Amino acid sequence: MKEFLNSFNILTKDEIAHLIALSTPKLMHKGDFFIREGEICEEVAFVVNGTLRSFILAENGEEMTYCITFPNNLMTAYSSFITGQPTEENIQAVSTVELLIMSKNTINDLANTHVNWLKFLKVVAEQQYIELEKRIFQLQKNNAVKRYSELLKHQPEYVKHIPLNYLASYLNVTQRHLSRIRKEINF
Repeated sequence: MKEFLNSFNILTKDEIAHLIALSTPKLMHKGDFFIREGEICEEVAFVVNGTLRSFILAENGEEMTYCITFPNNLMTAYSSFITGQPTEENIQAVSTVELLIMSKNTINDLANTHVNWLKFLKVVAEQQYIELEKRIFQLQKNNAVKRYSELLKHQPEYVKHIPLNYLASYLNVTQRHLSRIRKEINF
């Protein structure tokens, strides 16, 4: 987490050390939920190790994976975290996951103590928006082969461990189509 926070070039070493000291380690096992639909999110997690997926339930009850979070990233049910309203999403461990948890109160207290935290939170919010925009453009612009190839290029060691049904949902294809794509790319 220290390297991740340093990469923003905003926070001092002391500010980073202080946040790490205020963070709580949490271990999740495959299938455990970080948050479920209807709950209010009061935490942000830094993913140290493992993979999480964020999904919503369609009207027909089908799970639709819209986000996969890999190590060295922050993760939360962001809308709920900001608004204090119940979330519509579920965040679940795809594998064993090691997290560092920061409470909303801790983050708010830090933001109230130093302008660097406000700058950091602004940049994180901007990055979240950019990632969301990229995801929308990717789904609308690129075909399934291109979407899968990009994911494989950026996260090859983790893609292999994501169940096919989650990966297919994330890529917005059927499992059968994803199997054909994987054969085509020589996975």
